[in-house]
Amino acid sequence: MEVKRIMSNTPTSDLSKAEAFYGDILGLELLMDHGWFRAYGSDEKMTVQVSFGTEGGSGTPVPDLSIEVDDIEAALARFEEANVPIEYGPASEPWGVRRFYVRDPFGKLINILQHE
Repeated sequence: MEVKRIMSNTPTSDLSKAEAFYGDILGLELLMDHGWFRAYGSDEKMTVQVSFGTEGGSGTPVPDLSIEVDDIEAALARFEEANVPIEYGPASEPWGVRRFYVRDPFGKLINILQHE
């Protein structure tokens, strides 16, 4: 047996909030739309990773999701333009990433990061 994909599913009564946050701000593609269930992502090959922690590093809480981007400053600017509060950072961490935390419209703590 081989795990091919792991997906995070979040219940919501307002799918437009997911479109605004994950589609418009983060630029993820709408990969599937059943009307009642939508999936956002990238057609690029994704790797499987499941992480667990007692903290999120630097004394922060463990985020619900970590999203790696190719340009952290551009990502930060998009969240600031959308008036999404930054809950932590941006910070360059001793383990080699630059990151910040935001909450998505469903209350999930999201770690936006780029390897330095």
